[in-house]
Amino acid sequence: MKATVADIERSIIKRFRKQIWRRFIKGINDFDMIDDGDVIAVAISGGKDSLLLAKLLQELKRHGKKQFELLFICMNPGYLPHIQEQVKVTAEAMGIPLQMYDSNVFEVAEDMGGEKPCYICARMRRGSLYDKAKSLGANKLALGHHFDDVIETVLMNVLFGGSYKTMMPKLHATNFEGMELIRPMVYIREEDVRRFVKANDLTPIDCACTVTEKENFGARAYVKNLIEDIAKENPNVGMSIFRSAQNVELGALLGFKDYDGTQVNFLDRYDKGE
Repeated sequence: MKATVADIERSIIKRFRKQIWRRFIKGINDFDMIDDGDVIAVAISGGKDSLLLAKLLQELKRHGKKQFELLFICMNPGYLPHIQEQVKVTAEAMGIPLQMYDSNVFEVAEDMGGEKPCYICARMRRGSLYDKAKSLGANKLALGHHFDDVIETVLMNVLFGGSYKTMMPKLHATNFEGMELIRPMVYIREEDVRRFVKANDLTPIDCACTVTEKENFGARAYVKNLIEDIAKENPNVGMSIFRSAQNVELGALLGFKDYDGTQVNFLDRYDKGE
């Protein structure tokens, strides 16, 4: 028997209170993500993460102390018809009032992406969502990235990008003045998202990309598997990676980029005793 909207909402507050709800609230509070008067556009892909994010924000609006408004936007980047229908049906079953709009992101990413269609797609999707959100009067765009996305990004940058940086819990939009991006699920583990979906018998879409057709390839898949392998010997590896981005020692780095983008070499300050 399919879970009702009330069942889904109850499971967030009751069954998954410790693993999901409390971590959601902690992330919002720790990183000061929501203010009174905000208009937050929640980006819905139809996948498990964004659908859970939508329900979490609905619950926060209903029971929280902040006064804010929610919009639920879904870009159709070129989904096949049955995928579009699945997204709409699942959102309706979860009580999420979806606003779907069309885009040609998949087509353009395939034409321009070369060996990196996923990178091109992600950049284009983000820009499209910002543009749509701002046109609807939103000042914040909420994305469903979770804890595992964050730690995987850290290792991807180290192992494949030759840099140390993480996926920030919130940031100012570069090309959309007055817009901020927030990631309220920053503390929530992917396994708990999967358990929530299974417990409520939900049917989110997977990647649904018409370009790569769900190939398990690329740096993120490699890093995800790597972390899982390490966790067999060190169960705390995920938290260690996450905390590493909070405990950076500038004095123990060969170099870093300052806030204005200036490259700083440790020798620049070495003789000054800094």
